[in-house]
Amino acid sequence: MAARSVKHALDAAVEAARWAPSVHNTQPWTFHLDGAEIGLKADVERQLHVSDASGRELLISCGAALFTMRTVIRCEGYEPIVRVLPDPDRPNLLATVKAGAPAQADEVTWVLGGEIERRRTHRAGFADVPVPERLLQSLERAAMNEGAKLTPVLNPQAIAVIAALTEAAQGVQARDRRFTLELLRWSRAPESTRMDGVAADAHGGGRTEPYFAQREYAWRREWVRESGPGTAVGTVALLSTVGDGREDWIAAGQALQHILLHAAAHGVSAAFHTQALEMDQLREFLRQQLCGAAYPQMIMRLGVTLDADPDSIRRSLPEVLEE
Repeated sequence: MAARSVKHALDAAVEAARWAPSVHNTQPWTFHLDGAEIGLKADVERQLHVSDASGRELLISCGAALFTMRTVIRCEGYEPIVRVLPDPDRPNLLATVKAGAPAQADEVTWVLGGEIERRRTHRAGFADVPVPERLLQSLERAAMNEGAKLTPVLNPQAIAVIAALTEAAQGVQARDRRFTLELLRWSRAPESTRMDGVAADAHGGGRTEPYFAQREYAWRREWVRESGPGTAVGTVALLSTVGDGREDWIAAGQALQHILLHAAAHGVSAAFHTQALEMDQLREFLRQQLCGAAYPQMIMRLGVTLDADPDSIRRSLPEVLEE
């Protein structure tokens, strides 16, 4: 397939980047399109200042958007040229992306691109169907290609520990009024017309064993979705990086999106449990005990769903694009 114009490639990249996953679907990004270059900026007004004071989760979210743009530019027939954190005087400018030399996308890239708008976050148990070992190995390679490490957790005792830490962190956060109010800010009621946050029909889910606590988006509200049929945990996995700076967080986001798109292409979804990573003491415990001193950036469960997840929502292009 012949490459389309550079402008078309960049327009398509920004359009697709809106569909990247983000913490609580905050969509904490804006894009500046200036001629032949896209600027990816952090929208700090959408940062979770209580649970994500460092901006780690915000940059992971933006890293996922960056990988999405890279993938689409390749699908459009160009090699992406990326500079991460290009200007120390502009800390909110996280990356710039250009369309470089014409290049033919391989089959794997086309598959990833096809999943960008179809991928959904799961918030329930999974079917009792194992994730194939070969797929897990390919997901590990995907993370490695982006400068991160994906570690499937196969030991039952280790899984129980992660579940217990998740439930403990959820309990502490639920008793903290600041955490609760911040979470409710990003919880959408059924009648809401806003195009961000977690939609009403995405709440709830079956109880897994061991129990992985879900966010209480519908706290003291009656519009939580009924539990789905799946109760299996799936495959628990930790995403980590050697360092723990801003560039590492962006790399973790790119690895995360690479993993999610590759998994989605094979019928596997992901559920996220980051409560313990939002508490410094618990995150340090996981780093030392389960991550080999690497820094955990994401806790997820991978598995096969029994029913379709609700459609996702995203802000319109004019809301996120500056030209």
